[in-house]
Amino acid sequence: MADTPGIQSRQLHELSIFHDVAKALTSSLELSAVLQTIMDKVAEFFRPDTWSLLMVDEHRNELYFAIAVGDAAEMLKTVRLRIGEGIAGWVAKKGEPMIAPDVTHDPRFTRRVDDLTNQETRSIICLPLIARDRVLGVIQLINVGMGAFGESELFFLRSLCDFAAIAIDNARSVERIQELTVTDDCTGLFNARHLYKTLDAEVYRSSRFGYEFSVIFLDLDRFKLVNDTHGHLVGSKLLHEVGQVIKQNLRLIDFAFRYGGDEFVVLLPQTSKQQATIACRRLLDVIRGYQFLHQEGLDLAVRASCGVATFPGDASTAHEIIRQADEMMYVVKNTSRDNIAVTNIGLLQTT
Repeated sequence: MADTPGIQSRQLHELSIFHDVAKALTSSLELSAVLQTIMDKVAEFFRPDTWSLLMVDEHRNELYFAIAVGDAAEMLKTVRLRIGEGIAGWVAKKGEPMIAPDVTHDPRFTRRVDDLTNQETRSIICLPLIARDRVLGVIQLINVGMGAFGESELFFLRSLCDFAAIAIDNARSVERIQELTVTDDCTGLFNARHLYKTLDAEVYRSSRFGYEFSVIFLDLDRFKLVNDTHGHLVGSKLLHEVGQVIKQNLRLIDFAFRYGGDEFVVLLPQTSKQQATIACRRLLDVIRGYQFLHQEGLDLAVRASCGVATFPGDASTAHEIIRQADEMMYVVKNTSRDNIAVTNIGLLQTT
C-alpha cells in the first residue's frame, strides 16, 4: 500500500530535522548551539506550550533548567528539582521515558513548578538523555497535542534525545581533553603553557581598563634534598601538596601555575605591588607554618624563595613580567632564601 501524502510529508519533515541536527552536531563544538538547534526542532515538530532541557547536577543530585522556552522560561532558570521529584525527576532517576496525557491522574506529578511559574500543566512528555549508561538530563514537553502523539512520534523524539545525549557527552569529552592540556599532572595546578596564555589575556585586559596586576614567582628551597633523602615519589607528593596549599590560600580571581620543577607562579589580577607583597608575605607564612606530608608520617618543613613584579610599572609584556619576578626570586635564592624580593625595591625582611 502506498503512503498517504500526509505520512510522506511528515517523513520528509522528520528527515529534514535529522539532517539539520546532524549538521549541527558535526559543524560545531559549542554545546549550547547544538542543544538549541535540537530543542528548536523539537518545538517545530511537536508544538508544545513550553519545552525544556534539564541537566543532571551530579554533585547536588538535582536537575536544573539548562534550556527553557515559553512564558515561564526566565523564572525556571532558578528552579531546581531533586532527582526523583516530579515526572522529570522520576525520568532522571529511572532512565525511562514517561508520557502523562493527564497529569492530574499521575501521582508522580508535582505542582511545585506550576505554583512558582503560574502555569498550568495538563500533559507531559519526558524522555531521558542517556550516554554510556548514565542519565545526563531530560527533555520535557508540556501540553503537546496528545491526539497526534503515537509510537512513530515517540521513536522520533527518542532519536532527537539520542542526538542531544551525544552532543553533551562529546562536549564533556572535549572539556576533559582541554583540562588535560592546561593542567599539570603532578600538582593539579595550571601548567606553564596555560600561564602565558592567561598572562597575555590579563595584559590585554589590564591595559584596556587601566588595571594593575602582579605576579609572584615562588621556588622551593633545597627541594633536591627531599628527593635525595626520601625519593622522587615523596618529592612528587610534596609538590602536589604545596600546589594545593598555594591554591587554597588565594582569592577566587587569582591563578596558580606550576612553572616547572619546584617552581610556581601566582597571578594576582587587579593587585598593586603593595597588595601583592602583603599577599606574598601571607602565603610564605602559611608555607612556613604547614607540616607537609603529615599523612605520610614525615611532617616536612618547607621554605620558599619568592619574587614579585607588577604590571605595568615593572613590565609591559607577559614574558617580561615573568622574567622580572624570576630575577627577584633569584635575588632571594642567592642570598638568604626563605624570603621575598620585589622589583625596584629588593629584599624584604619577612622573618
